[in-house]
Amino acid sequence: MRISTTTKDYGMLHLIVMIWSFTVILGLFISIPPLEIVFFRTLIASLFLVVLFRFQGRSFRMPIEQGLKIFLTGFIIGLHWILFFWAARVSNASVCLAGMATCSLWTAFLEPLFKKVSIKMYEVFLGLIVIAGLLVIFRFEFDYWLGLSMAIGSAFLAACFMVINGKFTQKHSPYVITLYEMVGACLFTVLFMPIYDLLLTEAGLNLSPASMDWLWLIILALVCTIVPLSISIDIMKRLSAFAVNLTINLEPVYGIILAVLIFGEKEKMSSGFYLGTSLVLLAICLYPVFHLIKRKRKSRQLRTLQ
Repeated sequence: MRISTTTKDYGMLHLIVMIWSFTVILGLFISIPPLEIVFFRTLIASLFLVVLFRFQGRSFRMPIEQGLKIFLTGFIIGLHWILFFWAARVSNASVCLAGMATCSLWTAFLEPLFKKVSIKMYEVFLGLIVIAGLLVIFRFEFDYWLGLSMAIGSAFLAACFMVINGKFTQKHSPYVITLYEMVGACLFTVLFMPIYDLLLTEAGLNLSPASMDWLWLIILALVCTIVPLSISIDIMKRLSAFAVNLTINLEPVYGIILAVLIFGEKEKMSSGFYLGTSLVLLAICLYPVFHLIKRKRKSRQLRTLQ
């Protein structure tokens, strides 16, 4: 039985999401603060990609204008990751991942703006279900409002760069895009360091990871960054940003299960939290149903016109 390209893409997407769900766990394993994690993560990823391109004899040059746009997109990715890891530190992995599930809501509004097409009402409806889930979480877990708010902000930035990447994928290699974005994200952390050191931390910068931190940082940079980000960029040539981000909303489900298994009681939440997260999962399950209905309706309309 031949497997369709779309089925393969969704299968790879779910594998990527499972890898990404482990990212927040690694962030809690590493002892240095969030900004420093992102700095080393992007630095290691950038250096590895440069060496890989040189070893393979491949060029990563591109027109200056396009390269600058992709490079600046890395700034968005850098801030997204800083908020992501920070959210986990001030709350816990489960709350951080629940906030990240709002990617679909943000994408439902951002993608039509970027592509200059009308907003699909069913995407807005699914986004509203996600909001309802978050309101339930806020009601039962208000002590974690700061972490959840940071995670929601991180999700907005994730939606921004996923939609932007949807345009880049048509012209450039996923690995070249990843390289430029990692360099951009790394530079952003460097530029942000003085503000962070002056206003956001009393302990000062910590650019001396512990010996075990290096192992986790390498895994974070290579296994949880270069491979899944490059594959997701390639998949966006064929799937919409909304479809990708809605599937990525499974990250909380996988991540929360992993967090409970690894951290035990610290990650166990109230019944209200799991009710809210279930609403998010409902939106994920409903998306392919609505999408299929729309495709069949459009197909019938085309047959009628013929």
